[in-house]
Amino acid sequence: MNNLRNQVQLMGRLGQDPEIKNLDSGKKLAKFSLATNDYYITAKGEKVEHTDWHNIVAWGKTADIIENHVTKGQEVLIGGKLTTRSYETKDGDKRYVTEVVCNNLVMTQK
Repeated sequence: MNNLRNQVQLMGRLGQDPEIKNLDSGKKLAKFSLATNDYYITAKGEKVEHTDWHNIVAWGKTADIIENHVTKGQEVLIGGKLTTRSYETKDGDKRYVTEVVCNNLVMTQK
């Protein structure tokens, strides 16, 4: 059990073109949402589909690749780790965000 790690793999389609930010520190950040689809068959034989949306972030060279080669609707396979962060709104409310930090990317089609 000592070798268990925070590891996520998702295959899905981008919901929009990636948002690219060049930070003052010189680092590059890519952000996008990824839709994963699943379905099941009911007892009556009806197909029920379900879509989950995942927030994805990538840094550095991975962000460069995403900026130059990945677009809305494209299917990708990503690998990374699950992170949670919090922030405070202008009204003082605390919000939580769960994201996948992508460090591996496979483009399955364009």
